[in-house]
Amino acid sequence: MNKLYDKQYPVTSILLLVTAGFFLTMFLLRGFAYASTQTIYEFGAMHGRSIQYFPSQIWRLASAIFVHIGLEHFAMNMITLYFIGRQAEDIFGSWNFLFLYLMSGILGNVFVFFFTPSAVAAGASTSLFGIFGAIITLRYAVRNPYIQQLGQSYLILLVMNLVLSLTPGISLAGHLGGAVGGALCAVIFPVRVDKKAYQMRQRILALAIYLILVLGMIFLAFNRGI
Repeated sequence: MNKLYDKQYPVTSILLLVTAGFFLTMFLLRGFAYASTQTIYEFGAMHGRSIQYFPSQIWRLASAIFVHIGLEHFAMNMITLYFIGRQAEDIFGSWNFLFLYLMSGILGNVFVFFFTPSAVAAGASTSLFGIFGAIITLRYAVRNPYIQQLGQSYLILLVMNLVLSLTPGISLAGHLGGAVGGALCAVIFPVRVDKKAYQMRQRILALAIYLILVLGMIFLAFNRGI
């Protein structure tokens, strides 16, 4: 981790820098109150009720990916992103990895919006679970020993982390949504080692399912009682 920007992994590097920028800005502007609920809310954390009352705040579905609740939360997610982000960027390529990261994170936050609208939630975990879900899905479609081995390891990590997500204060909905988003993105976006792992109609179907989940759950969240 001796480079701030690694040309071999541009997207992973940029995501790390942007997330670190959010964290440092929160600390510089709020001091030791940087981890308070008010601060993370002001900097873009997920809060479904706010989106229901003020639909213009729909941007929270994306901004929450880059906001973290305290130093431990930030450090753990950044270390994880550094290692698994590079692996995923190798497998998918930079642009596909960027879409995978953002789309997984957004679907995770849509799950938070729909299932736990009163919660104030934030963090890159939704996107990181998306990476887990994507590589696990590829394990069953790509005949590549490295991806199959990685998928097996990620499956164990995913199960362990979902169990930990049952702990109060951790967003199980966000983690599940991120994993689902990652699994769908694994079908939508081709990988470098086997661009024909899925047929075009399968990719279109996966994209349709993703859009139906995102738009459908947002619509239902807006049209139920507050």
